[in-house]
Amino acid sequence: MKKILLLALTILVGASFTTAEAGKKDKKKKKDAAPVEAPVKLVSGSDSLSYMAGVTMTNGLMDYLIKQQGVDTAYIADFVAGFKEAITSANDPRQTARMAGVDIARQVSQRMFPGLKQEFTDTPDSIITDLFYRGFIDGVKGDTTVMKMTVASEKFSLKQQQNKAAKDEKLYGAVREAGRKFLEENKTKDGVITTPSGLQYKVLTAGTGVVPQRTDRVKVHYEGRLIDGTVFDASKKHGTEPAVFRADQVIKGWTEALTMMPVGSKWQLYIPYDLAYGERGAGKDIKPYATLIFDVELVGIEK
Repeated sequence: MKKILLLALTILVGASFTTAEAGKKDKKKKKDAAPVEAPVKLVSGSDSLSYMAGVTMTNGLMDYLIKQQGVDTAYIADFVAGFKEAITSANDPRQTARMAGVDIARQVSQRMFPGLKQEFTDTPDSIITDLFYRGFIDGVKGDTTVMKMTVASEKFSLKQQQNKAAKDEKLYGAVREAGRKFLEENKTKDGVITTPSGLQYKVLTAGTGVVPQRTDRVKVHYEGRLIDGTVFDASKKHGTEPAVFRADQVIKGWTEALTMMPVGSKWQLYIPYDLAYGERGAGKDIKPYATLIFDVELVGIEK
């Protein structure tokens, strides 16, 4: 009899615990569940106008959140929660500062920092993530324990220049040296004239027309080549009509030559990199520090 009573008591206690646990789980579920939004009531014209305006303002927002902000659509409820929090605390200076911190962090982590990492790729130095962000935070706080702003800025600028020079030498030193040798040999050839700037040219056809001013719009046929003979551009690629542009809105070597050429002239230009596209290069064909060759025929001046 005692064994039966003990067994019954055990079952009863177990059932009580099970019921209690179930109640706790139900309460937890209710607690975790998102609050139910109050139904929308559009009573007046202003009510409808306001609601329509709100809906309209979200047109295209989802694409922006996904493509520009990197928001996962599975977490739209969290976006809404953050939006509500920001709206309700719009006049709270602490919340304003916090939201600004989030926005700047996104810009730095997604744009500035990757750019810096890329800048120092293939150089003797590199950017270390943790120390970069520690330096950024100390700079915001004005903490000069490790380094003053003026010292950091000056030394970082110097490092940028040194590392860029090392990177350029590694990647494009051969291109620059090939151009230098080409120009050095080319200036000794018959008919080649070298100007004080370093521009070299050879007159293929001597024109007798007017010489353009820097601000004149000129009409030209041209073909551009690398020193290995690769053609990277030509006016005939863009149609049968000559190209038209202002004489001072092209690379320096062109501007210098055009403002010496009488209309009707055809010259061959040999342009060092600093009078062409410099340290940047252009497109996929013209590498940084590339020396260029152009055949240029000055057809006329557009009045």
